Amino acid sequence: MSNTILPYLTLGAILFCVGLYGALTKKNAVIVLLSIELMLNAANLNLVAFSKFGVVPSLKGQIFSLFNMTVAAAEVAIGIAILIALYRNKGTSNVDDMNELRK
Repeated sequence: MSNTILPYLTLGAILFCVGLYGALTKKNAVIVLLSIELMLNAANLNLVAFSKFGVVPSLKGQIFSLFNMTVAAAEVAIGIAILIALYRNKGTSNVDDMNELRK
């Protein structure tokens, strides 16, 4: 077992960068939502790593990570509802067409 926080932070940074790239470059709304979830999971990984390897190890980071997961679940539910409304009105899931939901 590793006694350092560096591998966790490196993995979190890589996951965040991949998610940021996907959120900024892709036009499909499902891919954008998945990329945002990837960035939130990278933040959760960092929270848990700092919780375990911090100056004063405690459960605060893990509890905040659980709160972050509930917010992410709500974000996905709302995002999918908006995506379904967009697809019904426009017939596409392209994020460039999300500026209005009217026909």
